[in-house]
Amino acid sequence: MWTTILLASAGCYALKLAGLSLPERVLSHATVERVADLIPVALLAALVAVQVLSDGPALTLDARVLGLGFAVVALLLRMPFLVVVVGAAVVAALARLV
Repeated sequence: MWTTILLASAGCYALKLAGLSLPERVLSHATVERVADLIPVALLAALVAVQVLSDGPALTLDARVLGLGFAVVALLLRMPFLVVVVGAAVVAALARLV
């Protein structure tokens, strides 16, 4: 286990060093900037999908999906963030009650 942790740490350090070593002209390229802007969104979406749609090693559809559905609709309607979070929690809680 410690070997894996040390290898992952070395890989993260090497990746960070590689990013710092790139010349400015590479980093200021439009494609690189666009990809760098979209990577956090993709990672967050993947984390949300894993948390909502999985229960251990299995895929599940339960109240969390309804809460996420409410959150998506609320965000599309440009509701305030607090309304999105509380509304999603209420929808999920009501779905679990039923």
